[in-house]
Amino acid sequence: MSLELILFLIALFGLAAIGTPIGYTILIASLVYLGTAGLDLALAGEKILQGLFNSFILLSVPLFIVAANIMNAGSISDRLLNFCIAMVGRFRGGLGHVNVLASLIFSGMSGSAVADAAGIGKIIIGMMTKEGRFSRGYAAAITAASATIGPIIPPSIPMVLYALVSNTSIGALFLAGIVPGLIMGGVLMVMNAIIATRRGFTMEDPVPLRKLPKTTAQAFPALLMPVILLYGIYGGVTTPTEAAAVAAFYALVLAGVFYRALSLKKLYSVLVESARSSAAVGVVIGGALILNYIVLTENIPAIMSGFLTDLDVHPLVFLFGINVLVLLLGCVLDATTIILVIVPLFIPAARALGIDLVHFGVLVVVNSMIGLITPPYGILLFVINAVTGIPLREIIVEIWGFLAVLVLALIIMILSPGLVLWLPRLFGYAG
Repeated sequence: MSLELILFLIALFGLAAIGTPIGYTILIASLVYLGTAGLDLALAGEKILQGLFNSFILLSVPLFIVAANIMNAGSISDRLLNFCIAMVGRFRGGLGHVNVLASLIFSGMSGSAVADAAGIGKIIIGMMTKEGRFSRGYAAAITAASATIGPIIPPSIPMVLYALVSNTSIGALFLAGIVPGLIMGGVLMVMNAIIATRRGFTMEDPVPLRKLPKTTAQAFPALLMPVILLYGIYGGVTTPTEAAAVAAFYALVLAGVFYRALSLKKLYSVLVESARSSAAVGVVIGGALILNYIVLTENIPAIMSGFLTDLDVHPLVFLFGINVLVLLLGCVLDATTIILVIVPLFIPAARALGIDLVHFGVLVVVNSMIGLITPPYGILLFVINAVTGIPLREIIVEIWGFLAVLVLALIIMILSPGLVLWLPRLFGYAG
């Protein structure tokens, strides 16, 4: 290990330890590396610009963020919830099922777990806790758990970032996320049904069948969003980035013109908030692009790949080991950092062991999402605490059952690559 790399690691972990935001931490530590290596510090800017110019797919990130924020600002979330109540609200623990189904549907529009939890999650928690139907902690816990589905079913911002670092097909990744997302929703609904039966949660009054057509018609335009996205990409009509632009425009037309629920003042607030979120992600991406240069300069991927190959590690053992590592890192790091900084170190080894990179990417994203609800630093737990005021203690007490079934779903995905890759292969993916 070179002196430059040692100083880089000291700066990286030292800045992180004092609470410096991860994007700035990587940027400053990278400047330390370049300076001690006798390289021009302007090389950092050059690598960022080269990475951005060569990664047109990155433009889809702010566009998906805009689409999600418009969906939250308009009345679209309310219409989707009414549709979900009509479909599954009649069963035991009905609003818990509504919570999960709403996340499954909304995930086809937002691509962000935080957007899901902060938007539609806040509304459904209010409905669940009204008149003491569910405890505050339980409502918050199932909301956090179901929000993890957001970035699994397309569109998915984390999958866009993984496609950037692994050079895999974003279309194949999007398709590969559909079945895992449905599995996650299924296990959460089973757990909700079990808990609802044990605790005797109240049942909602069923929506009369005569009202179903009207409720479905009101939600139908919003339900078309994921269909338009996937058809655009796989029908050869748009690239993934163009599909993101279509999604943002469709959300704007839907909220502003069709539903008439988005004023110019509200649109301005949406764009400002989207710019802030995009900038936060952009700083991390910029740091990751420089970090990637340092990693390649030090030949770290080749060293790790050679080491694991020499050990003759079985691919399944490798997958379980990496997933345990990502699960532990998810307790203290956000998904963007894990995908952009940690995962690229293991991609060459995964490729050398014959592991399909689309399968590997889905596992990493699912695992990173589970990390968002894993105490002590589950970001979604903090988000829900911030938007609802429900104490973290109450949420953490209730989260463990949902966390367990999501880990079970992850194990199923690890052991069944054919299940994950079924849809991509159906559409011609040759991996």
